[in-house]
Amino acid sequence: MKEDYYKILGVSKGATESEIKKAYRKSAIKYHPDKNPDNKEAEAKFKQAAEAYEVLGNSEKRAKYDQFGHAAFEGAGGFGSGGMNMDDIFSQFGDIFGSAFGGGFGGFGGSSQRRSKGTNLRIKVSLTISEIANGVNKKIKVKRKIQAPGTDFSVCSSCQGSGQVTQITNTILGRMQSTTTCSTCSGSGKTVVRKAPGSDVNGQILSDETVEVKIPPGVEDGMQLRVAGKGNDAISDGISGDLIVLINELPDENLKREGNNLHYDLYVSISEAVLGISKEINTVSGKVRIKLEAGIQSGKILRLRGKGLKSINGYGTGDLLVHVNVWTPKTLNKEQREFFEKMKNNEHFTPSPDKNDKSFFEKVKDMFS
Repeated sequence: MKEDYYKILGVSKGATESEIKKAYRKSAIKYHPDKNPDNKEAEAKFKQAAEAYEVLGNSEKRAKYDQFGHAAFEGAGGFGSGGMNMDDIFSQFGDIFGSAFGGGFGGFGGSSQRRSKGTNLRIKVSLTISEIANGVNKKIKVKRKIQAPGTDFSVCSSCQGSGQVTQITNTILGRMQSTTTCSTCSGSGKTVVRKAPGSDVNGQILSDETVEVKIPPGVEDGMQLRVAGKGNDAISDGISGDLIVLINELPDENLKREGNNLHYDLYVSISEAVLGISKEINTVSGKVRIKLEAGIQSGKILRLRGKGLKSINGYGTGDLLVHVNVWTPKTLNKEQREFFEKMKNNEHFTPSPDKNDKSFFEKVKDMFS
């Protein structure tokens, strides 16, 4: 028995369109094949989430599902009949992720004109936090299939050149017509009658190509960008597939990311905390100097406005939160130990937080405000 679509996405039956889209985006990133290589369970969950969104993300299909359940789509083509492959799933992603990217990026691959489109290529690109902050142009070497010169084609006899075949199925809702890609010609409408020397069964050869990818500031780990037309050529004279670029965010030694905000741990000695000091720190936009007042406490969080990451949607820039940590020496010489022994009961060394000193939980709350 098939699992409930609402349960697959983890939303209630009264969920809004926005909530359903957000839930699918989360599942798609979590179970994406590029993040879970050779993981059949993750691949199955990835396909389940796509199947659920295919229905719940469409108001008409959702209404039918709410009334009839899975029976509404039995025998009607689509996921249930195995009519969609991984490229079909990726074709949904433009609606889920693609609007964030301008220029040459239109989302996650796929097109409504599937019958004559080449297959997509996927590649992972690793970025430093600095590259994410400022955006970067990356030159990527890819091997893509192109049509070999000298290959001859004829009109496909199965689909008569349309690239699609139509099936009519009887369901509880009545007769339903479904159109699928022709399996004989893979949607090109043509079949190979003479191959060029060295080409494959479709008359194609591998070609090395360098593609320049413009990555905008603010991308996140797991996001994907599409470079249109840089995938494999279609068979015959169709549309080339796309190059799907998966973003891999490299960990930074000093900066930790939280959305568009960055966190930095600053360590100071007891003497520096007592006397106050000026410190220079590295940010994604260059070096800045901050002043630590005398008597600063460990756990103090300093917020540097606008020193974080730009929003991918252009909605401002995050902050840099500097966490002050007072370093306590682990070993002392005789003179130092005698000094601290004398200061043990000194009124200036006795903890005496005032009402302006926030607790740990209040500081955590401020971090997210």
